[in-house]
Amino acid sequence: MDWSGGESQEQHAEPGALPPFPRIWIGYLLGVATLIAEMVAVTLHPELAKEPLLIPPLYLFLANFISLVYWLVCVYQYHVVLSQAAANAYPIKPVRAAWFHLIPIYGLYWAFMWPRELARFVNSRLQAPLMRPDRTGLVVFFAFAVFLVLDHGLGMILLFWAASHLSRCLRYALAARPASSAGPLPFS
Repeated sequence: MDWSGGESQEQHAEPGALPPFPRIWIGYLLGVATLIAEMVAVTLHPELAKEPLLIPPLYLFLANFISLVYWLVCVYQYHVVLSQAAANAYPIKPVRAAWFHLIPIYGLYWAFMWPRELARFVNSRLQAPLMRPDRTGLVVFFAFAVFLVLDHGLGMILLFWAASHLSRCLRYALAARPASSAGPLPFS
């Protein structure tokens, strides 16, 4: 540590640099690992296919838990990028974006709402709209519902498929020059 300089490390960073985007490929790997853990659990415990167990095997619980935690980390990272890109004017704070997923019933509504806001931000930075906010919200909501209700592994793969689309559109919008605020965009 350099005690004599008095300069913080933040001053050495490039002023226009954004924080890193989430690594989507890790989410895909976690989704596949969860699917494999589910198959192993059904093979070792055939009664799981007939009726759900209240307490799953430890390896299945860990795969599901780690997948969900990584999804929340990715949601947090998206909102850190959005907050910095909007000069802290983005309405959703990163911690709130991640934790709202964990509120029962409201978490489903939240899985629809934050992608809509992200799509509106992307569209506001471009000359022509790139994303449809309602469809974007529905895709993430559907994937999150599949994760919660039907199958955790498949739901995780669907969530990160939607996240890869969000990343691609957000990167495109951040690379473009901000559009003039001449009026509301269609799909906003």
